[in-house]
Amino acid sequence: MPRTRPLAGTGLPLAGITVVAVEQAVAAPLATRHMADLGARVIKVERPDGGDFARSYDTSVGGLASHFVWLNRGKESVTLDLKSPGGRQVLAELVATADVFVQNLAPGAAVRLGFGATELRARHPRLVTVDMSGYGSTGPYRDKRAYDMLIQCEAALVSVTGAADHPAKAGIPAADIAAGMYALSATLAALVGRGVGGEGAALEISMLEATSEWMGYQIYHAQGTGRSPGRMGLSHPSVAPYDAFPTADGADVVIGVQNDREWARFAAEFLGRPDLATDPAWATNVARVQHREAVDALVAEHTSATSADRLVACLDAIGIASARVNGVGDLLDHPQLAARRRWRPVETPGGTVLGLLPPFTVEGVELPMGPVPALGEHTAPVLRELGYSAADIVGLRRCGAVSCVPETSLA
Repeated sequence: MPRTRPLAGTGLPLAGITVVAVEQAVAAPLATRHMADLGARVIKVERPDGGDFARSYDTSVGGLASHFVWLNRGKESVTLDLKSPGGRQVLAELVATADVFVQNLAPGAAVRLGFGATELRARHPRLVTVDMSGYGSTGPYRDKRAYDMLIQCEAALVSVTGAADHPAKAGIPAADIAAGMYALSATLAALVGRGVGGEGAALEISMLEATSEWMGYQIYHAQGTGRSPGRMGLSHPSVAPYDAFPTADGADVVIGVQNDREWARFAAEFLGRPDLATDPAWATNVARVQHREAVDALVAEHTSATSADRLVACLDAIGIASARVNGVGDLLDHPQLAARRRWRPVETPGGTVLGLLPPFTVEGVELPMGPVPALGEHTAPVLRELGYSAADIVGLRRCGAVSCVPETSLA
């Protein structure tokens, strides 16, 4: 099938790679959007009756859903009814042209439709298949519904998030993002492996396992002590002082002192108490954690006497880590993002918005920031690439196998 995205020689790492994705929500679309960011052609297969349900989460971006705009730029939207023979036939033809096939249908659905990893790789040995789910393809939770907040609960993320007296989920879809990023990294590794050995790979990513990996040191802490560190708000269970502290103008600034050398400098140059660098009750991080209340009270006494700007400037001058507790509006205007020119215009069916460049930079290469597709916008062009005539496409539309193909595009 002809490719419409840049090919090798553009400097884009995935130029020439085609990804076919039967995807919805967050986890899989995040992985494939980053593949598009790196130059792959991503063909997003959506249901004719509304498409990816993330399209309907809200209407906050010129009538479009914020999740969908975030996750789907640079893709081509093709609508197929995979319950119909015609829709499945088109998908089979698309997969035959692909380097990567990603799906996050309900567990077992891809196999029932004829697109299981074993079957696909038997037909296409160089194909990389990526199966994404909430809990994995085996085990007692295999068929359990899985949404981001539910996985955050099952993976104990909420038990370590929020204030001490109340659990909270992360304010972003952390479980989805974890799964999406592991799907991306595993796919890139599989493509490298294919380049060496010639064979594709069958990958499986579960949200529970990805989020559990992110629990990291919490798991080992619980094994070693028999208890969870628990919820600490903006504080840190193993480091002190490390928390948000008040300032004279009402803003909060987080201060993090990571080691005893930093503490000695902080105590002498900010607190004016060089003796605290040698006092056994204060000199070591273990001691400071044990006396956290006294440590935090002393730090807050000093921070509350100055403005946030002056506090941050003072801490920067003595080499102590700090951060402002920003809101989303502050992030939009963040001077570091502006100085590094991280914002780019992105076209959507609802108008132009600003999007952040991907957080990986390829020297000398401007990563593409392609448009967000309308539902079924590319159905007719992709079908024509596969060899379907205008009459064939009209027939598929009439039987419900495809939708959202403007009649004028069939000429």
